[in-house]
Amino acid sequence: MKSFRRELWFDVPGRRAFINITSKVEDVLAESGVREGLILVNAMHITASVFINDDESGLHADYEEWLEGLAPHEPVDHYRHNRTGEDNGDAHLKRQVMGREVVVAVTDAALDFGPWEQIFYGEFDGGRRKRVLVKIIGE
Repeated sequence: MKSFRRELWFDVPGRRAFINITSKVEDVLAESGVREGLILVNAMHITASVFINDDESGLHADYEEWLEGLAPHEPVDHYRHNRTGEDNGDAHLKRQVMGREVVVAVTDAALDFGPWEQIFYGEFDGGRRKRVLVKIIGE
């Protein structure tokens, strides 16, 4: 069994974004040479997420509105976490809802997706470099 690891780096200038990273993950898979196995993609920061869904702008706008309703950024003094001098308490909660990672089957050297599935990086506290781990195991 083969194991392969790469990091993808992102620097989102705004506070929040949803970035389709499917092609980047496919590039890592091709580089790995794995034809059958599993691929783990996970955010290595506690204010970012990796998730699978449809790449549709209306859905992304719905996510933004829904997440802001669940955990609004302001007022920042609403969150005990922000008493440490930070202003990202909402980002931690948004990450918890959207998830840390995804695992996708690799079949015949391709991501084995259902219809419309794509992999996304969700940023909830941008403005600095963050990374995503891609770990592949298989043959």
